[in-house]
Amino acid sequence: MAFDEMITGDEGPRPPYEKYFEWYNSQDRAHLIAKSRDAENIFRKTGITFAVYGHADSSEKLIPFDIIPRIISAREWRKLAQGIEQRVIALNAFLDDIYHKQEIIRAGRVPRELIENNVAFLSEMIGFRPPGGVYTHIVGTDIVRTGEDQFYVLEDNARTPSGVSYMLENRETMMQMFPELFHENKVQRVEDYPYLLRQSLASLAPPGCTGKPRVAVLTPGIYNSAYYEHSFLADMMGVELVEGSDLRVIDGKVKMRTTRGYEAIDVLYRRVDDDFLDPLTFRADSALGIPGIMDVYRAGNITIANAPGTGISDDKAIYSYMPEIVEFYTGRKALLENVPTWRCSEASSLKYVLEHLEELVVKEVHGSGGYGMLVGPTASKKERADFAEKLKAKPNNYIAQPTLSLSTVPILVNKGIAPRHVDLRPYVLVSDKVQIIPGGLTRVALKQGSLVVNSSQGGGTKDTWVLED
Repeated sequence: MAFDEMITGDEGPRPPYEKYFEWYNSQDRAHLIAKSRDAENIFRKTGITFAVYGHADSSEKLIPFDIIPRIISAREWRKLAQGIEQRVIALNAFLDDIYHKQEIIRAGRVPRELIENNVAFLSEMIGFRPPGGVYTHIVGTDIVRTGEDQFYVLEDNARTPSGVSYMLENRETMMQMFPELFHENKVQRVEDYPYLLRQSLASLAPPGCTGKPRVAVLTPGIYNSAYYEHSFLADMMGVELVEGSDLRVIDGKVKMRTTRGYEAIDVLYRRVDDDFLDPLTFRADSALGIPGIMDVYRAGNITIANAPGTGISDDKAIYSYMPEIVEFYTGRKALLENVPTWRCSEASSLKYVLEHLEELVVKEVHGSGGYGMLVGPTASKKERADFAEKLKAKPNNYIAQPTLSLSTVPILVNKGIAPRHVDLRPYVLVSDKVQIIPGGLTRVALKQGSLVVNSSQGGGTKDTWVLED
């Protein structure tokens, strides 16, 4: 049976929820349903949408939002934050190492072929160290919970982690509708994220930058599924939102077209994948990037966040080595555990996975968004058989994990509240320090019994409250 984060087996509230539970029970159900509709209207008016690629209906969709918050105690958060900080420090050290001395490979802790044959490993980054030695400026670490003190890292998002705009808009909406609850429950702030993000990025401007660093957000454009977030963050930080066509390399600098002519950019928060960043270095057919930006970057004349080549650190095959990676670079065992993982590239693991497909979740090592995966317990016999053929054909492309009984948090339904499975994506900013925003994006599987929380697969979101001591 799944661990219910709000309600105990005796039908009473767990400690973090005590004040909220008392308030909830004093509310008229019709009033809360009306508030839920109000929240949907706020999201619709604000334009908080996402696009789903590959669907016949290509119109943008509202991301469903549930008004019952997820509440985390100060004690629980401290444990999570310590583990996340340790992991992010190790990820950055890992990236610096594999692009320089490769000591972890020589020590036999990670296979050489897993690095060098990985599509996310960029030879262009070998021997180059970004300003401040920071590769992963923004990280979104996906966390799942299975019990009172049982938290696991499900995924490390170190390329271009998304969803932070939903965290901020969820909080804004809840504060607008239930302002009294935040003071009564002593909820920690997340609203400072845009300011902290700009401050963090600006602190890592290139050494040659003089005066106030100029920061910009690079977007693939209005047809990208996360365009709302790109625009939102640029606006909240008070910086320019640019596309590749707005930029060009002039005199060894990346410059932006303005009404005053071209002006240099010092820090580029890019939401464009590596492949499309520079058509002279990567995909020649890319119209989204800036020709020559990698030369400017390697010359030390611009900071790119996150650094090109960071994608290898959130590859799911690399994920399976994270306990070794954390211990290798920090000298301590990981404070946050991985979900147990079978590497299908290993013959014994592949045999086990094929024999237990009905029990396991199988994922593509480069997959994301809930695509390219098999949830064995809910898949049909034919789906499992078809997936088994994929596994046999390309075992290196997959890992497998047990089907965890994810914790639940109630959602509001017509008859009251009902438990649904959740995960959590806290957001981390890295500069000369590590800052973990006290909250994050709680994603919730709205379908009863479903374990898939991704918005592209029918999931929704919640506001996440981290309480003060």
